[in-house]
Order: sequence, then C-alpha cells, then structure tokens
Amino acid sequence: MEYVQLTIDGAVALVRLERPPVNALSEQVATELRQAFEQCADVTIRAVVVAGQPHFAAGADIKGFQAAFDAGTKERTAWTLQEAIAALESLEKPTIAAVHGYALGGGLELAMGADFRYLANDALVGQPEILLGIIPGAGGTQRLGRLVGYQRAKEMVLSGRQVGAEEALAIGLADKVAPSGEVLELALADAAVWATKPTRAIAAAKSAMHRGFGMPVDEGLMVERDAFQAAFGSEDAREGVAAFIEKRAPYFMGR
Repeated sequence: MEYVQLTIDGAVALVRLERPPVNALSEQVATELRQAFEQCADVTIRAVVVAGQPHFAAGADIKGFQAAFDAGTKERTAWTLQEAIAALESLEKPTIAAVHGYALGGGLELAMGADFRYLANDALVGQPEILLGIIPGAGGTQRLGRLVGYQRAKEMVLSGRQVGAEEALAIGLADKVAPSGEVLELALADAAVWATKPTRAIAAAKSAMHRGFGMPVDEGLMVERDAFQAAFGSEDAREGVAAFIEKRAPYFMGR
C-alpha cells in the first residue's frame, strides 16, 4: 500500500495514514484503509489503533472534487471511505483512533468508526463540508448524532465549526485527551491491555449494541439474547467462569 501502513506488534495492529502533509483522503487512500482493516479481521489481532501524524486526516482531497465537477461524474471518494469505515466499525475487537492535529470531514468520520477516540490536547475536529456547499458523505450526518446527541450534531454539521479537544471530551466525541507527544503511545498501551480481554465477548457486545441501537426494546433484547449465546459458547467464557470460581485471574485467549 502506498499511503497506508499496517504494522503488527503481538496482538495489536497499528494502521497509520502516510500521505503528507495532512493525510488528505482520496479514493486510493480510502481503498487502502479498507484493505488494511480487512487484514485486521485476522483473529490473531485482538486490538487495532488508527493514527496519522502530524494530522490524523484533514479531510478529503478537494482537488478530487474539482476533477469530478470538470468530468461531470459522481464523486466516489465518500462512497469508498464509507466502505473503509464500515470495515473498521465491524471489526470484532476493540479499536482506537489516536487523533493528532486535524481530524476534519472524512478524517472525523474515520475516527468515529473506531470504538474510542483519543485526542491530542491541540487537536481540532469537525465536519466543515457545509462551508464548501456540500455535506458529510461518509457517515458524519449519522454517527455524529449517535455520539454527541442530535441537536449538538446538527449545530456542528450546519455551522461547519471546528471543536477543540477539551470540548470534544466534554460532549462525548473524545474518550481521552493527552499531550500530543503521548497520544499514540497511550492508545497503543491501552490497545495492548484490550488485547488481553475476552475478544469474543467484546465482539458480541459490540454487535448487540450496534445492531440494537434505535430498535424497539423488545427487538433489541432479541439481538442481545443471540449475542449472549454467541459469547457464552466461547472458550473465554469457560475460562472466565472457571477463574471466578477458582479465585484467580482469568487468562483469555480470544477464542
């Protein structure tokens, strides 16, 4: 891959954007992200960190928009990025976005596909597409409201304003804030801890929460029941119960 680097350390994968200077998102970058996330589905990988420096991703490559205008074609980057983010969101393991600098437009949409967002204290995030006369096209109108609430998301999308790290933390868009030089290391350290957890149970919980969101409670409970049975049939469940009875720490294998 030309613009995305995938490295694996033990059970933790690091997917790093490498398109200087600001990691602008093109159709090729989005395709490479999807390919990297598909590789992260390997069961030996039990936690994933997504990162980019000095900026996580400052949004779409605007020159691509102009090319689409000139050619009279549809803009495909957003569609391809949707597929990449869906691949990230569907991973059956914990995922963390380590956000430095700008995460704007598609950059924020990418970060919202992760389970958790760790922001550098000088990071800026937002959905500025409205300032170009367009709207978010890779999940911003859908995922942002699920994280920060409908009305706050509406204000952010319609104004296009950028949000600092502390405000992002206060409204639930960030899970942790740390000095810029420590964010990636913190994300990798936490991912290493997540990689020791019962991965099958985490996958079941993620699936139940994602599929059940917005459903009537009775339908959501059916989703939860099926997910519970999937987790209950795992080797990790047997180990967790045995460890509790034997009064020892469990050793989960992710199976």
